[in-house]
Amino acid sequence: MTLHQSAVDVLSAWHPEDPAQDSVRHAVLAFLDARADACLRECVPGHITASALVLDHDGTHALLTLHPRVGRWLQLGGHCEPSDDTLVAAALREATEESGIDGLTIAPTPAALHVHPVTCSLGVPTRHLDVQFVVRAPAGARIVVSDESLDLKWWPLAELPDDTDFGLAQLAHAAKPPGLA
Repeated sequence: MTLHQSAVDVLSAWHPEDPAQDSVRHAVLAFLDARADACLRECVPGHITASALVLDHDGTHALLTLHPRVGRWLQLGGHCEPSDDTLVAAALREATEESGIDGLTIAPTPAALHVHPVTCSLGVPTRHLDVQFVVRAPAGARIVVSDESLDLKWWPLAELPDDTDFGLAQLAHAAKPPGLA
């Protein structure tokens, strides 16, 4: 299976309850249908990215990165690599590389989708069609700041930074365990 086919399969099997998320899902599937290179960062009109909201063992705190290019606290994640076998593997690889945590586990179904304009490593304006997953850290997980981050910090899931953008807020809402305000 190719990474492209994995993205199609994951999004085809996912049926979000939110009609707005379902509309985005259909648009991303149409993009994948139109572009064989949709999962590669070289795809200038836009490309699939894989991100992960890493939750602590209890599911009450989210690990966020202070992103050097964006200058805000964001979920972990980024570009798919040609070596990624699946979209889920790409999200888990990104979460592991950026957090330094061994033993992360990932939910294989997306939690949310978010499309946003960005000037990424291409150096030109493009779009990230971000497929967002929830990842759990094992008890006692220790974080290690990578060179892709200015800092890492556990944030209470109910109290994210003041400048949290819509995409992260939407993902955090989708990741909240039942009963967490």
